[in-house]
Amino acid sequence: MSEDGGGADLIPGLGDVPRVPAGKARQAKPGDGKGGGRAGGKAPKKGARRPAEERPVARVAVDMSLPHLDRPFDYLVPVELDGKAVPGCRVRVRFAGQLVDGFLLERVEESGHGGKLLFLERVTSPEPVLTPEVAALAREIADRYAGTFADVLRLAVPPRHARVEAEPVKEPAEAPEDGRDEGENPWLEYPAGASFLNALAEGRAPRAVWTALPGPEWAAAIARAVAVALRAGRGALVVVADGRDVARVDAALSAELGEGRHVALTAELGPAERYRRWLAVLRGKARAVVGTRAAMFAPVADLGLVVLWDDGDDVHAEPHAPYPHPREVLALRAHRAKAGALIGGFTRTTDATVLVETGWAHALAADRARVRRAMPRVRYVGEDAQLARDAAARTARLPNLAFEAARRALEEGPVLVQVPRRGYVPGIACGRCRTPAHCVACQGPLALPSSHAAPYCRWCGRIAGDWHCPECGFFQVRAVVVGAKRTAEELGRAFPGVPVRTSGREAILERVGPERALVVSTPGAEPPADGGYTAGLLLDGWVLLARPDLRAGEETLRRWMNAAALVRPEAPVVVAAEGALPAVQALVRWDPVTYAERELAERREAGFPPAARMASLTATPAAIRELLAGARLPDGAEVLGPVPVPRQPGAEGPEKERALVRVPRAAGLALARALKEAQGVRSARKAAETVRVQIDPLELI
Repeated sequence: MSEDGGGADLIPGLGDVPRVPAGKARQAKPGDGKGGGRAGGKAPKKGARRPAEERPVARVAVDMSLPHLDRPFDYLVPVELDGKAVPGCRVRVRFAGQLVDGFLLERVEESGHGGKLLFLERVTSPEPVLTPEVAALAREIADRYAGTFADVLRLAVPPRHARVEAEPVKEPAEAPEDGRDEGENPWLEYPAGASFLNALAEGRAPRAVWTALPGPEWAAAIARAVAVALRAGRGALVVVADGRDVARVDAALSAELGEGRHVALTAELGPAERYRRWLAVLRGKARAVVGTRAAMFAPVADLGLVVLWDDGDDVHAEPHAPYPHPREVLALRAHRAKAGALIGGFTRTTDATVLVETGWAHALAADRARVRRAMPRVRYVGEDAQLARDAAARTARLPNLAFEAARRALEEGPVLVQVPRRGYVPGIACGRCRTPAHCVACQGPLALPSSHAAPYCRWCGRIAGDWHCPECGFFQVRAVVVGAKRTAEELGRAFPGVPVRTSGREAILERVGPERALVVSTPGAEPPADGGYTAGLLLDGWVLLARPDLRAGEETLRRWMNAAALVRPEAPVVVAAEGALPAVQALVRWDPVTYAERELAERREAGFPPAARMASLTATPAAIRELLAGARLPDGAEVLGPVPVPRQPGAEGPEKERALVRVPRAAGLALARALKEAQGVRSARKAAETVRVQIDPLELI
């Protein structure tokens, strides 16, 4: 039976992918597709086309994102395509008068549809690219996130490259050997580390939320866990935030396993190379994968371990519908495959804390004595701290504590300086009355790109060289927020003769050497230093903490600890923020677990995720009202808003609003089902506007 009691059958071999019950499997009726009409109208004349003798009916997932068409449709397999039309292959079918792509899910003996079925037009590729495990996972992800099967498959299966498919298949690499000596095992630093590896080696499914020790050994620890899973005869999948982390884990896996025993999947590879590596995984030629968020659907055979590193990084958030998060996807894969799971980072998110509190995973961390030996020595200075007496240091906005720490540390090696904002001066105001400076054309914020340039609008790009304050008429401006480029310029004056290097979105440094240098970086772009940094300065903490975001404190602590983890043990780290703030205290103690537990308790009291489930609805007011009116929301559902959505620079069209629907955590699936059904009703009625539905969005503003 289906979850809603509708009695939908399950496709044999595809887990819980639902099919249309007998008597209902059919082609689209008038009004199903764009422009209406029967799926292809009358069956096209194809001469003496005959259906295959065995299992002549193919159930096809058509590449259509309309919610009311989110189900498989039946087609006949012609005898000439009998050998190619295998479950999981790509096909072309006629649907709503058009030729569209699709995936063949299964073949059965009969349809149960009384009418005449259309034939498959052709098999695009006989390669079974959609595995039963991924198909079942895609169905569940679509239902959990109020999305469609087709949308998930676009994320899960990369576009085809015929030339790559035709290339000779390489033989798989031999199974990995024992790897490094046990004395070099980074998991011995954790009391439960050996037990976790032993469970993997025995083919069991240990699940852990890992609070990693500061330092570079996290990649080697992941590689060792992957090697253990492979030696047990199972596959492994590692998902990290960006290409730089992929490169680190890739190098660690090569050192642990040897060359050719795993693949790395990133967007930077290009479509052809990425598809080549993806096919190697599909064909069983590689059983270990490391990649960014798109790799969460990689078709690893006999999955034995899933790993997610730094799950709080917002880069993990999928920008395309139905917006699944790798944490949820990998947790479902681990549950389905009875595989081990490792969700780790230098900090702990509230979402990971929920997994520990519910018993789904166990905490895996080093004891406090070992943490104290590995952590840097963190000190804080408030916003009103006295600046250094040196005039150059005052221009660099460095308090005495930070200036002296950097000066002494530069004698031994590089110093890391984290600045929350990129650019030169991303925010300016009137030099007299401090009124924020805005563009006269679009009211966007004005900024300075360099010390000698005129102000410009960050929204529309208009030069505002003749700007005057609308309040007092003054024409000079002052910096409200200072970016990384301006900070690097100021530090160069404060420390003459010291090289200053910058790392940010425009140019990210891969590594820095052990020589003395000031490395100014935005959060997330900090390059590792050979031997570690001799000190770290975390400037302008108020910029991160003052963001109007539910996760501001959690995200600030994550960015601080990721940067501080690059500093040598017991070396100084100075954070410019008030010491009484919980995030600052957690950084000083290097105790992200207690902070996450406190955050979760506050969220539970206030009724916010992850203690509750929440859906965000974005559209025009009329569309939101129509969707909510037609949705059978679960008991206890609470609608917050709607409120206006800030218009993006250059955006056109009607004003949009955003409503939030909150339910208890246990009612999350019921909420997604209700919203999906309401979306289907509006889709069948050909509503002029689609409501954007996001389940548990990272940002609630």
